[in-house]
Amino acid sequence: MRELLGYLEHEDFPARFNIAPTQPILVVVSGDRQERGSNLPDRRALLVRWGFTPAWVKDPKEFPLLINARAETVIGKASFRAAMRHRRILIPASGFYEWHRPSKESGEKSQAYWIRPRHGGVIAFAGLMETWSSADGSEVDTAAILTTSANRTMRPIHDRMPVVIKPEDFAHWLDCKTQEPREVLDLMGPVQEDFFEAIPVSERVNKVANMGPELQVAITIEPPAKPSKKPDPSDGQLSLL
Repeated sequence: MRELLGYLEHEDFPARFNIAPTQPILVVVSGDRQERGSNLPDRRALLVRWGFTPAWVKDPKEFPLLINARAETVIGKASFRAAMRHRRILIPASGFYEWHRPSKESGEKSQAYWIRPRHGGVIAFAGLMETWSSADGSEVDTAAILTTSANRTMRPIHDRMPVVIKPEDFAHWLDCKTQEPREVLDLMGPVQEDFFEAIPVSERVNKVANMGPELQVAITIEPPAKPSKKPDPSDGQLSLL
Protein backbone atom coordinates (compact mmCIF):
# COMPACT_ATOMS: atom_id res chain seq x y z
CA MET A 1 0.00 0.00 0.00
CA ARG A 2 2.87 2.37 0.71
CA GLU A 3 4.25 1.76 -2.78
CA LEU A 4 0.88 2.33 -4.46
CA LEU A 5 -0.40 5.26 -2.43
CA GLY A 6 2.88 6.99 -1.66
CA TYR A 7 2.36 7.76 2.01
CA LEU A 8 5.39 7.91 4.25
CA GLU A 9 4.50 7.24 7.84
CA HIS A 10 2.14 4.81 9.51
CA GLU A 11 2.60 1.84 11.77
CA ASP A 12 1.94 -1.58 10.29
CA PHE A 13 -1.77 -2.34 10.16
CA PRO A 14 -3.03 -5.95 10.28
CA ALA A 15 -4.99 -7.49 7.43
CA ARG A 16 -8.76 -7.38 7.95
CA PHE A 17 -11.29 -9.42 6.03
CA ASN A 18 -14.68 -8.20 7.25
CA ILE A 19 -14.79 -4.51 8.07
CA ALA A 20 -18.19 -3.21 9.19
CA PRO A 21 -19.63 0.31 9.47
CA THR A 22 -18.58 2.25 12.61
CA GLN A 23 -15.28 0.35 12.71
CA PRO A 24 -11.96 2.11 12.00
CA ILE A 25 -10.70 2.11 8.42
CA LEU A 26 -7.35 3.17 6.98
CA VAL A 27 -7.48 6.26 4.76
CA VAL A 28 -4.90 8.35 2.94
CA VAL A 29 -5.03 12.14 2.88
CA SER A 30 -2.93 14.85 1.32
CA GLY A 31 -0.19 16.09 3.65
CA ASP A 32 0.94 19.60 4.46
CA ARG A 33 4.47 19.45 3.13
CA GLN A 34 6.79 17.47 0.90
CA GLU A 35 9.63 15.59 2.61
CA ARG A 36 12.95 17.04 1.47
CA GLY A 37 14.81 14.69 -0.86
CA SER A 38 11.82 12.34 -1.26
CA ASN A 39 10.27 11.38 -4.58
CA LEU A 40 7.09 10.25 -2.85
CA PRO A 41 4.08 12.59 -2.81
CA ASP A 42 3.23 14.26 0.48
CA ARG A 43 0.52 12.04 1.95
CA ARG A 44 -0.48 10.75 5.36
CA ALA A 45 -2.34 7.63 6.47
CA LEU A 46 -4.67 7.61 9.45
CA LEU A 47 -7.50 5.63 10.99
CA VAL A 48 -11.01 7.06 10.89
CA ARG A 49 -14.50 5.84 11.75
CA TRP A 50 -16.44 4.41 8.81
CA GLY A 51 -19.66 6.38 9.09
CA PHE A 52 -19.64 10.05 8.08
CA THR A 53 -20.82 12.70 10.54
CA PRO A 54 -21.09 16.30 9.25
CA ALA A 55 -19.52 18.93 11.48
CA TRP A 56 -22.85 20.68 12.04
CA VAL A 57 -24.54 17.62 13.60
CA LYS A 58 -25.31 18.17 17.29
CA ASP A 59 -25.96 14.56 18.34
CA PRO A 60 -24.62 11.74 16.12
CA LYS A 61 -27.00 9.29 17.82
CA GLU A 62 -29.91 11.15 16.24
CA PHE A 63 -28.29 11.34 12.79
CA PRO A 64 -28.36 8.50 10.21
CA LEU A 65 -25.19 6.51 9.62
CA LEU A 66 -23.71 7.71 6.31
CA ILE A 67 -21.35 5.00 5.11
CA ASN A 68 -21.74 5.95 1.42
CA ALA A 69 -22.21 9.14 -0.59
CA ARG A 70 -23.76 9.14 -4.07
CA ALA A 71 -21.34 10.63 -6.61
CA GLU A 72 -24.20 12.01 -8.71
CA THR A 73 -25.49 14.30 -5.93
CA VAL A 74 -22.56 14.71 -3.54
CA ILE A 75 -21.64 18.26 -4.59
CA GLY A 76 -25.07 19.61 -3.74
CA LYS A 77 -25.77 17.64 -0.55
CA ALA A 78 -25.48 19.68 2.63
CA SER A 79 -23.99 16.70 4.50
CA PHE A 80 -21.07 16.30 2.06
CA ARG A 81 -20.61 19.70 0.39
CA ALA A 82 -17.77 20.95 2.61
CA ALA A 83 -15.91 17.64 2.65
CA MET A 84 -16.15 17.34 -1.14
CA ARG A 85 -14.48 20.71 -1.41
CA HIS A 86 -11.87 20.41 1.33
CA ARG A 87 -11.41 16.80 2.51
CA ARG A 88 -11.28 14.27 -0.32
CA ILE A 89 -9.46 11.07 0.65
CA LEU A 90 -8.41 7.68 -0.70
CA ILE A 91 -9.56 4.46 0.98
CA PRO A 92 -7.27 1.51 0.17
CA ALA A 93 -8.85 -1.93 -0.14
CA SER A 94 -8.34 -5.27 -1.83
CA GLY A 95 -12.05 -5.49 -2.70
CA PHE A 96 -15.51 -5.32 -1.16
CA TYR A 97 -18.51 -7.52 -0.39
CA GLU A 98 -21.87 -7.09 -2.03
CA TRP A 99 -25.17 -8.94 -1.70
CA HIS A 100 -27.46 -9.89 -4.54
CA ARG A 101 -30.96 -9.81 -3.10
CA PRO A 102 -33.48 -11.19 -5.62
CA SER A 103 -37.19 -10.56 -5.45
CA LYS A 104 -39.27 -12.89 -3.30
CA GLU A 105 -41.16 -14.00 -6.39
CA SER A 106 -38.00 -15.42 -7.97
CA GLY A 107 -37.59 -18.10 -5.32
CA GLU A 108 -33.84 -17.44 -5.17
CA LYS A 109 -31.85 -16.93 -1.97
CA SER A 110 -29.78 -13.83 -1.27
CA GLN A 111 -26.16 -14.41 -2.21
CA ALA A 112 -23.00 -12.67 -0.98
CA TYR A 113 -20.15 -11.90 -3.38
CA TRP A 114 -16.52 -10.98 -2.83
CA ILE A 115 -15.79 -8.34 -5.49
CA ARG A 116 -12.08 -7.99 -6.18
CA PRO A 117 -9.82 -6.59 -8.90
CA ARG A 118 -9.44 -9.21 -11.62
CA HIS A 119 -5.66 -8.91 -11.41
CA GLY A 120 -5.49 -8.72 -7.60
CA GLY A 121 -3.61 -6.12 -5.59
CA VAL A 122 -4.71 -3.03 -3.71
CA ILE A 123 -7.01 -0.37 -5.13
CA ALA A 124 -8.26 2.96 -3.79
CA PHE A 125 -11.89 3.99 -3.36
CA ALA A 126 -12.83 7.66 -3.48
CA GLY A 127 -13.83 8.89 -0.04
CA LEU A 128 -14.74 11.95 1.99
CA MET A 129 -13.67 12.79 5.52
CA GLU A 130 -15.05 15.03 8.25
CA THR A 131 -13.95 15.67 11.82
CA TRP A 132 -16.89 15.91 14.20
CA SER A 133 -16.41 17.83 17.46
CA SER A 134 -18.57 17.28 20.53
CA ALA A 135 -19.58 19.91 23.07
CA ASP A 136 -16.87 18.73 25.47
CA GLY A 137 -14.16 19.30 22.85
CA SER A 138 -13.52 15.66 21.88
CA GLU A 139 -13.11 14.94 18.18
CA VAL A 140 -13.89 11.97 15.93
CA ASP A 141 -12.56 11.60 12.38
CA THR A 142 -15.23 10.04 10.15
CA ALA A 143 -15.44 8.97 6.51
CA ALA A 144 -17.77 7.78 3.75
CA ILE A 145 -17.12 5.92 0.48
CA LEU A 146 -18.35 7.45 -2.76
CA THR A 147 -20.54 5.22 -4.93
CA THR A 148 -21.68 5.44 -8.53
CA SER A 149 -24.01 3.52 -10.82
CA ALA A 150 -22.93 -0.07 -11.47
CA ASN A 151 -21.30 -1.06 -14.74
CA ARG A 152 -22.64 -4.00 -16.75
CA THR A 153 -20.43 -6.47 -14.88
CA MET A 154 -21.78 -5.43 -11.48
CA ARG A 155 -25.39 -4.72 -12.44
CA PRO A 156 -26.65 -8.32 -12.12
CA ILE A 157 -25.54 -8.21 -8.46
CA HIS A 158 -26.30 -4.62 -7.41
CA ASP A 159 -27.14 -1.28 -9.02
CA ARG A 160 -24.36 0.63 -7.20
CA MET A 161 -20.59 0.22 -6.84
CA PRO A 162 -17.73 2.11 -5.16
CA VAL A 163 -15.91 4.82 -7.10
CA VAL A 164 -12.39 3.58 -7.88
CA ILE A 165 -9.65 6.20 -8.31
CA LYS A 166 -6.86 5.11 -10.66
CA PRO A 167 -3.24 5.60 -9.49
CA GLU A 168 -2.59 8.23 -12.16
CA ASP A 169 -5.48 10.27 -10.72
CA PHE A 170 -4.54 10.08 -7.02
CA ALA A 171 -2.89 13.49 -6.92
CA HIS A 172 -5.75 15.11 -8.85
CA TRP A 173 -8.38 13.67 -6.49
CA LEU A 174 -6.51 14.56 -3.29
CA ASP A 175 -5.66 18.12 -4.38
CA CYS A 176 -8.33 20.10 -2.58
CA LYS A 177 -6.30 23.31 -2.68
CA THR A 178 -6.46 23.91 -6.43
CA GLN A 179 -9.01 21.36 -7.72
CA GLU A 180 -12.63 22.24 -7.03
CA PRO A 181 -15.31 19.52 -6.90
CA ARG A 182 -16.51 20.21 -10.45
CA GLU A 183 -12.96 19.57 -11.67
CA VAL A 184 -12.93 15.99 -10.36
CA LEU A 185 -16.40 14.97 -11.54
CA ASP A 186 -14.90 12.97 -14.39
CA LEU A 187 -13.15 10.69 -11.86
CA MET A 188 -16.40 9.52 -10.27
CA GLY A 189 -17.84 7.25 -12.95
CA PRO A 190 -17.98 3.42 -13.01
CA VAL A 191 -14.69 1.59 -13.50
CA GLN A 192 -14.13 -0.30 -16.77
CA GLU A 193 -16.20 -3.44 -17.35
CA ASP A 194 -13.45 -6.03 -16.86
CA PHE A 195 -11.84 -4.45 -13.79
CA PHE A 196 -13.63 -6.53 -11.14
CA GLU A 197 -14.55 -10.18 -10.80
CA ALA A 198 -17.35 -11.44 -8.54
CA ILE A 199 -16.76 -14.51 -6.39
CA PRO A 200 -19.71 -16.11 -4.56
CA VAL A 201 -18.91 -16.56 -0.86
CA SER A 202 -20.54 -17.93 2.25
CA GLU A 203 -23.22 -16.01 4.14
CA ARG A 204 -20.86 -16.15 7.13
CA VAL A 205 -19.61 -12.77 5.91
CA ASN A 206 -22.89 -11.30 7.18
CA LYS A 207 -21.74 -11.74 10.79
CA VAL A 208 -19.16 -9.20 12.00
CA ALA A 209 -17.63 -11.69 14.44
CA ASN A 210 -16.42 -13.75 11.46
CA MET A 211 -13.31 -12.05 10.13
CA GLY A 212 -10.78 -14.55 8.80
CA PRO A 213 -9.48 -15.04 5.24
CA GLU A 214 -11.75 -18.06 4.82
CA LEU A 215 -14.62 -15.61 4.24
CA GLN A 216 -13.23 -14.98 0.76
CA VAL A 217 -13.13 -18.63 -0.31
CA ALA A 218 -15.40 -19.28 -3.29
CA ILE A 219 -18.48 -21.48 -2.84
CA THR A 220 -20.69 -23.26 -5.35
CA ILE A 221 -24.10 -21.68 -5.77
CA GLU A 222 -26.90 -24.22 -5.62
CA PRO A 223 -29.57 -23.73 -8.31
CA PRO A 224 -32.96 -22.67 -6.92
CA ALA A 225 -35.26 -25.56 -6.12
CA LYS A 226 -37.98 -26.12 -8.69
CA PRO A 227 -41.54 -26.12 -7.34
CA SER A 228 -43.06 -29.58 -7.20
CA LYS A 229 -45.42 -30.31 -10.09
CA LYS A 230 -48.99 -30.98 -9.11
CA PRO A 231 -50.82 -33.82 -10.87
CA ASP A 232 -52.72 -32.65 -13.90
CA PRO A 233 -56.40 -33.72 -13.62
CA SER A 234 -56.48 -34.12 -17.39
CA ASP A 235 -53.66 -36.70 -17.29
CA GLY A 236 -54.87 -39.91 -18.97
CA GLN A 237 -53.76 -42.08 -16.04
CA LEU A 238 -56.24 -40.27 -13.77
CA SER A 239 -59.11 -40.30 -16.23
CA LEU A 240 -61.98 -42.76 -16.22
CA LEU A 241 -62.52 -42.23 -19.94
